[in-house]
Amino acid sequence: MTLAGLPVELAEYPAETVTNPRFERQVPAGLDAYFLPGALCPLVPEPPRAIRRFIEDDNRGAILPDPVATLDGQPFYLSVKGIGTAVAPYSWRALDRTYAAELARDPAVAARLRGPHRDGTDRIITGELWLRGSPYGGQGWEHAATALRVSERADLTSIHGFLIAPVVKVARLPASLEESLRSIYWYRQYRGRIVQELRLVPSNVRIYFHARNTIGNSVRHVFDLFGVDSDDRALAFEANFVRSTVAMLTLFARTMTPGPRANEFVGLDFHDVWLDKDAVVAPNGSVYFVDLEGIDEVAVPREGVREKLEDQVYRSLYEMTFAYEQIETERARRFGGEGSPSERFEGVLRAALEDDPFVRLRNEGRRLEFEIRNNCQEPELYARFQAVDR
Repeated sequence: MTLAGLPVELAEYPAETVTNPRFERQVPAGLDAYFLPGALCPLVPEPPRAIRRFIEDDNRGAILPDPVATLDGQPFYLSVKGIGTAVAPYSWRALDRTYAAELARDPAVAARLRGPHRDGTDRIITGELWLRGSPYGGQGWEHAATALRVSERADLTSIHGFLIAPVVKVARLPASLEESLRSIYWYRQYRGRIVQELRLVPSNVRIYFHARNTIGNSVRHVFDLFGVDSDDRALAFEANFVRSTVAMLTLFARTMTPGPRANEFVGLDFHDVWLDKDAVVAPNGSVYFVDLEGIDEVAVPREGVREKLEDQVYRSLYEMTFAYEQIETERARRFGGEGSPSERFEGVLRAALEDDPFVRLRNEGRRLEFEIRNNCQEPELYARFQAVDR
């Protein structure tokens, strides 16, 4: 499948990279590189080794439209995070090379930005401090290192059923370029290392935000794009969607291990990242978390484990249910459906979680509940959560 989107032409330069050891033997050729939009090429004295044609992927990313690898039988595409943005952070003004030249504190940088440049859409990596660990339009080493650390825990794309779009390399920008970009800022200067994440993603379709095609605003197009052309395929799509999103709702339980202190447990949790904008949908309906910089380990005392499990479910439950409703409505529109919404949802849950070792379905009178188990196999810390009322 070839992905669609607005074209973004980037110049490719050789780079020093840090490789995910899980991909030492599986990284596609030519990924020891960083990528710049034409507006920033004058800041690099050497010519690029290639010009690559990407399409837009989120505000500061780009993705190659054709697959570069196959993981677990699924085609994956190269996505580069940190290639610059065309939108100013504090106004409606376009962020182009002219505006960047006005902001640059270094006169030499301003002069290069105003000089001859390659054709293409202006995108700018700035030195403005953004989201604590990154420069606006780019990516910082602190965030990229977190994403790489999470990726290294996965069996290629899965952490106990929690699906990720893995970072395969982190490319370091040259120090001279980094200093030039650091001089472009509004109020607060980012002082860390500036890098790019090279990651593998199964599509550029998100749940609701940060993409032109999403489950939330164009589910009909998504069905057509992914070839969901029969009721059987639609039901399989729903089951894969629910299976993978329930895994996101129960990430701490799946990764829970004893902590360094007595009566303490550690596991993965989400920080400033969300299902509706930071995950992508594969053609089979499975959802892969793609912005891994906001996932990290947290420590929880024994008496707080059940509360953590419940909080994590509630955190993304609305986004999951919203997206499921869009998918189910489109399935019923195309192929028909019987029963109440809760009855149909219960059927999908049963198909999706039949083999899930961490989430079991339990009947409790007129209520169907999740029994959330844990990686430590401690029944005393299992949690129950209301799934469906009949």
